[in-house]
Amino acid sequence: MKTKLHFLVFSIILLSLAPIKAQTIELYSQFNGRYDFVFVGNTMNLAENGTGAACVVNTSSSATLTLNASSTIEKAYLYWAGSGNGDFEVNLNGNALTASRTFGLTQATSGLPFFSAFVEVTNLVQTTGNGLYTLADLDVSDVLTPSAYCNNGTNFAGWALVIVYSDPALTLNQLNVYDGLDYVPTDISITLNNLNVIDNQNAAIGFVAWEGDRGLAVNESLKINNILIGNPPLNPNTNAFNGTNSFTGATDLYNMDLDVYPVQNTIQIGDTSAQIQLSSGQDFVMINTIVTKFNSQLPDATITIDRALLECNSPNFRVNYTVHNSNCTDPLPAGVPIAIYLNGVYWQSASTQTVIPIDGNESGSIALTLPTGISSPFDLKFVVDDDGTGASQVIELNETNNSAQTTLSLETAAALPQLNSLQVCNEGFSQGTFSLVSTATQLQQAGTNTVLFYPSQADWIAQANAISNWSNYTAVAPTTLFAEVSNGRCYQTAPLDLLVKNCPPRVYNYVSANEDTYNDSFKIDYLRNIFLHYTIDIYNRWGTKVWTGSAETADWDGTSNTNLVIGSTNLPDGTYFYVINLNDADNPAPLTGFVYLTH
Repeated sequence: MKTKLHFLVFSIILLSLAPIKAQTIELYSQFNGRYDFVFVGNTMNLAENGTGAACVVNTSSSATLTLNASSTIEKAYLYWAGSGNGDFEVNLNGNALTASRTFGLTQATSGLPFFSAFVEVTNLVQTTGNGLYTLADLDVSDVLTPSAYCNNGTNFAGWALVIVYSDPALTLNQLNVYDGLDYVPTDISITLNNLNVIDNQNAAIGFVAWEGDRGLAVNESLKINNILIGNPPLNPNTNAFNGTNSFTGATDLYNMDLDVYPVQNTIQIGDTSAQIQLSSGQDFVMINTIVTKFNSQLPDATITIDRALLECNSPNFRVNYTVHNSNCTDPLPAGVPIAIYLNGVYWQSASTQTVIPIDGNESGSIALTLPTGISSPFDLKFVVDDDGTGASQVIELNETNNSAQTTLSLETAAALPQLNSLQVCNEGFSQGTFSLVSTATQLQQAGTNTVLFYPSQADWIAQANAISNWSNYTAVAPTTLFAEVSNGRCYQTAPLDLLVKNCPPRVYNYVSANEDTYNDSFKIDYLRNIFLHYTIDIYNRWGTKVWTGSAETADWDGTSNTNLVIGSTNLPDGTYFYVINLNDADNPAPLTGFVYLTH
């Protein structure tokens, strides 16, 4: 037992020999949204240490996960710990696992080492879901003989799953997962940074701790911001770490604790950090993991420079950027300022235009001209939520991640040739099909440049809707494309005009009106929807008009609509003649010719 006299003498002898080793507890991961957490795990001990029980530690134990059907597992972290220098290969539900991070310390009074280990098991737990989890192959038997751990009552092993889950029914919270390895006796103080407390209702803090004993409660206390906390009857404020699980109510987690405490009365709105103070006059307690949950409805503005390229032979350049509102708990309002710094000096500004939702973003673009006297290269920095003085306008979850920076240089390149407009036949309603291949070849200049075509200057500015089909690009004309030519260091642009003209109609002189879907009617290309006021007359070989039509009627299908045929409108096979009046000022002459009809 830890209270035995021979242990006290032994510890005094070793005190001058054994260094105090611990690993600072620091932020490991953060979650912002409708999140909460739960601890699942179990001890390998058969009884509490110090009670005279046999010095035996099992190599496996089990625990059950039970989440609501509406909850979704987002992350799962496995921690295990024990006496000795460490067993870093274990098995969870038949899956062999190796620690990706390890922690260790040496107890100052005894000189004995202890360890803990970590591995992320999100995929495994997401796949398994609710049910029984068994951790096996955690073996610390090699340190139980000789019996230094047994003699001072610090023989133990255990494991815990720290599970972060989301649920639509939850409030918007910020969860912080901290880990490391520190211990008492006598006193430790742990600072939890990266907090942003907006509302302290339902605030909670959870601990994964090892080696606490129910029977040892000498001057033991747990404080947050100097306020004593407890969660009786399971965790009295005089014996916080006593082998319990707050999530299940279990009291037989010998030599480990999975505890959660309400802390809304110890954390204040506006706090950005919290101080944990743990004291113990005798009980050896190791803190491995701390999880905090605070209601925190705030945006988090970040910015990326997506594209910054100078115009060749010019001080002009354009920067495309994106403002993000990720890993946050509230929309980012419109009108958030963006400060632009040139060589570290405030230069110009922009701002967001719309409300950016949670996990949303907004793209922007700004044209800039390098001032006279600024040498090349130069540094450019964009800072969102900065009014140009370094002052923030919006309270955010994280005020230190608002900038993006790049270095640019003035560049030169051969001037682009003037582009000739492209003109094709009107296919109807001023639409035409264009080939951009020859223009691209002209711009590539011996294949050293990258060419992109955009439907408009606005598309080019947004770097959106680049044209992929250069061979058969369909557009309504007249219109102007925007060509960009880049050599990888700078860009040039050039307008490319697209035009259509009313080409003379192309008349096919064969109609087989047999309803086989081939030539069933009089086909004329570049007529309908182009010459909107045309008329067409069909005559037989004797000059008698047998059919008349216009843009408002269907194509001639070998029938008569002039009452020439009695009983049936079908005309006999033979040669017929057409007269097409386009009624177009640019095409005043009628089109005439013959067409052969067969059924």
